[in-house]
Amino acid sequence: MKVAIVMGSISDLPILQEAINILAEFGIETETDIVSAHRTPEKLVDFSKNAHLRGISVIIAGAGGAAHLPGMVASMSPLPVIGVPVKSSNSIDGWDSVLSILQMPGGVPVATVALNGGKNAGILAAQIIGSHDKKVLEKIIAYKESLKDSVNESSRNLKK
Repeated sequence: MKVAIVMGSISDLPILQEAINILAEFGIETETDIVSAHRTPEKLVDFSKNAHLRGISVIIAGAGGAAHLPGMVASMSPLPVIGVPVKSSNSIDGWDSVLSILQMPGGVPVATVALNGGKNAGILAAQIIGSHDKKVLEKIIAYKESLKDSVNESSRNLKK
């Protein structure tokens, strides 16, 4: 199983690196590329229509500003698409990106995570894969346990 991670520009990489990192922790292979909905539309079409033929299981698409990338990918791909709105230099506090990704028309779903939520996009992609890969599912269960343990430890430390 492999997750494709695409971004509208290289400036989105710091946010999407969080997805790459968490997927590596779960042992899930990734491929990463820059695919601009507005500046490389032919590349966008090729990527979107053929990702499933290259063994991709889930697509994470991050973009800022008008953020058309996740929706355009979802319009052409049969794969689940997770959109990551990115607060960019030309963004209106990130709301333009959030709404561009969130407000998809019926028939073209994009699972949308929080603004700059690269890590959650990676976790969601792993959960999708884990729904039919027992090894990944076990790693997700262990990860969730570690979150619980961390909160419990902080609670104990607070009470000391």
